Amino acid sequence: MTDLQLRPTVASDLSRLMAFDHNISSEAVWQLELRREVGQINASFREVRLPRSIQVEYPHNRYALADDWIRKSMMFTAFQGADPVGYISLLERGTASVVWVTDLVVAEAGRRKGVASALLTAGQDWAASRAHGRYILEMQSKNLPAIRFAQKNGFEFCGYNDHYYLTQDVALFFSKLLK
Repeated sequence: MTDLQLRPTVASDLSRLMAFDHNISSEAVWQLELRREVGQINASFREVRLPRSIQVEYPHNRYALADDWIRKSMMFTAFQGADPVGYISLLERGTASVVWVTDLVVAEAGRRKGVASALLTAGQDWAASRAHGRYILEMQSKNLPAIRFAQKNGFEFCGYNDHYYLTQDVALFFSKLLK
């Protein structure tokens, strides 16, 4: 996307970011299969194509963005001219020197134009500048576009949490080591 500008998010950006359509459509999901046997539990995921595309509801309350913003370690907003087209929320967690991407949202008109990649890179550079060693993306198991985006950008599947979101969806975690 030409003339894309990124900068730290400020309070006056929040109402415009909340107005984005945060939902996505997906044509496949990662289905969790749990097998319990004496002394072990096996969990596996497999990609399952759906008979038709589904709308995946955003797992966070976008109207709480203003409240959540003050608890984030950093947020960047991408602009095309004067219009915001995406944002990323970062959270430093624990003593393990990890930065979590809790939100990576691109307005529908800006999707598939490099906005998410630019935001992801900005967050990674910020994390590396603060000497963090790991960068983690979280997403719903229904969000195949995000799963593929993570894999395309060198992230590896590193875990999941069942019923993680308010929507009771499974969260998938993908990580990348920072150099």
